[in-house]
Amino acid sequence: MSLPFTWAPKFDPTSDEPLRIDAALIADWLVAFLRDECVRRRKIDRAVLGLSGGVDSAVVAYLCARAFGPERVLALRMPYKISSRESLDHAQLVVDALGIQDRTVEITDMVDGYVCAHEPDMSATRLGNVCARSRMIVLFDMSAKIGGLPIGTGNKSERLFGYFTWHADDSPPINPLGDLFKTQVWQLARHLGVPDVIVEKPATADLIKGQTDEGDFGITYYRADRILHFLVRGYGYDKLIEMGFPKEDVDLVWRKVDGTHWKRRLPTVAMLSNSAIGEYYLRPVDY
Repeated sequence: MSLPFTWAPKFDPTSDEPLRIDAALIADWLVAFLRDECVRRRKIDRAVLGLSGGVDSAVVAYLCARAFGPERVLALRMPYKISSRESLDHAQLVVDALGIQDRTVEITDMVDGYVCAHEPDMSATRLGNVCARSRMIVLFDMSAKIGGLPIGTGNKSERLFGYFTWHADDSPPINPLGDLFKTQVWQLARHLGVPDVIVEKPATADLIKGQTDEGDFGITYYRADRILHFLVRGYGYDKLIEMGFPKEDVDLVWRKVDGTHWKRRLPTVAMLSNSAIGEYYLRPVDY
């Protein structure tokens, strides 16, 4: 007896189903991850993070408050003179909701001490990089002051696109969001109870008035993440187009990922022996 033949459902490139997560399970696992990496492995029970007013840093603040207790979390607001007032207000919403420790450190004098004295014609991109690296100086110094550990806030979409300042946003040794696409961070944020005004606003680096992540990318996170999900699983360029993703979207995503591999690696060391640090001497995870 022959079995009836059934067609497999056609793949829908506009579906977000492959990106859906069990937000409750992910939240619990990331809290456990933070406790394990910080407290058990490093014997550090305090966390320090930059709180920008955006959804990524808000989610990390909520996770840290659960992992360490609000009294052991220090959130730093580090505005530059062109930072929006809204960003500070939204960061305050998170501080008030969680009861975490907070401090505002204005970086304008720090940045302008270099820019105005030495590079007054600096481009907006370079200025953004100087701001990002200045914030890391503050973050790491405040961590040293209170005996805490800097916690990163970059998501997987940004990291794959290289949308961060090298040796700045990617510097903290612990990053709970680094394997979550932006659309997944939004799912987690809603589960954790991050205020809607933060979750629903356009993502922005807040370096230029009117700037948004998606405006810089030329593609929305929703469209990009659907492609990135399959790209990082080994699907090739032709296969992605065959699946129904628009060629112009695949081209854009492919170029951004392919052109920023160097930003996702530590400095390349010229190896002269079989004990080169980071190449042979250290294990992949060396504790």
